Formats: sequence, structure tokens, C-alpha cells
Amino acid sequence: MDLRVIEKDDTALSIEIAGEDHTFMNVLKGALLETDGVAAATYDMNPEQSGGQTDPVLTIKTEEGTDALEALETGTDRVIEKTDALTDAYDDAAA
Repeated sequence: MDLRVIEKDDTALSIEIAGEDHTFMNVLKGALLETDGVAAATYDMNPEQSGGQTDPVLTIKTEEGTDALEALETGTDRVIEKTDALTDAYDDAAA
């Protein structure tokens, strides 16, 4: 997965995530919205300025005192936890 930072300050982050689609982006956005200190999280697959389909651009806005990059790390950790829980539930059901 390749990431390209488009814009970053203390309470906002916009990054392009190469090669991902709606499936992953919706999961990540949902996890970010569950993260303390995150005021907004969204992504765009077709920014107006691009003129066509692009890799998704994730935008995170945080409350004062919450670093946007740290919020992204916390959100991705939440995705990993949910994936591990699903894997465990599947393994238990299959046993």
C-alpha cells in the first residue's frame, strides 16, 4: 500500500491511498469515526480536480489536541482488532 500525503497540519490530514477501493476505505472511515478526537473522516474516489477516477483520498479532521496522524494510527489499529476478532469468530465457528 502506497501513501502520499497531500496536506497535513495538527488537526487535519489528507492522504492518497494507492490501490485501494471502497471496501477498504469504508472500513477505515468507519474505524476513524469511532476514534476519540476525530471530528470527521471521509474519502473521495473521484476528486473534482482530478478529471477522472483516482486512488482514494482520505481526509481526517480532528478536535483540538488530537493529532491527525496519531488518529490515523489509532483507526488502523482498530481495523486490525476488528479483523482479528472476525478471524477468531470464524475459527471458533468452524471448529
